[in-house]
Amino acid sequence: MTSTQYDGVTSYARATGSDGFARLALKLDAVVTGLNGVAYLALATVLDSLFGITTAVQYPVGVFLLLYALGVLAVGTRKEINRTGLTAVIVANLLWVVLSLVTVVSGVLSPTGVGMAWIVLQSLTVGGFAALQYVGLKRL
Repeated sequence: MTSTQYDGVTSYARATGSDGFARLALKLDAVVTGLNGVAYLALATVLDSLFGITTAVQYPVGVFLLLYALGVLAVGTRKEINRTGLTAVIVANLLWVVLSLVTVVSGVLSPTGVGMAWIVLQSLTVGGFAALQYVGLKRL
């Protein structure tokens, strides 16, 4: 009788422990993305001259990043991590990486050297989150 009770506890511990890595990666992504969005909104006029990217671009990107961060946080704080939701976050992050690099290569926003470096650094960070989240997905 007691072995059944312990088996249930062990199964629960295994189930909750297996998503810890994915959960952490999602929460880190949400925090960094949210802070980035706040920075774009609060510091747009300062960043305009530093990055060479107009406030007309920064404000919508800042709003998008805040909303995206909330979505990522929602996926990461559910009782059970949804594989489809996690996969969607990974795909969206990879899309961000590609679009960021296309933006730098094409020069479409005419960023300064600092702006280009920031975009590349940001894409590497987002790519890192996607890689961590992929590892977390495989551990589910």
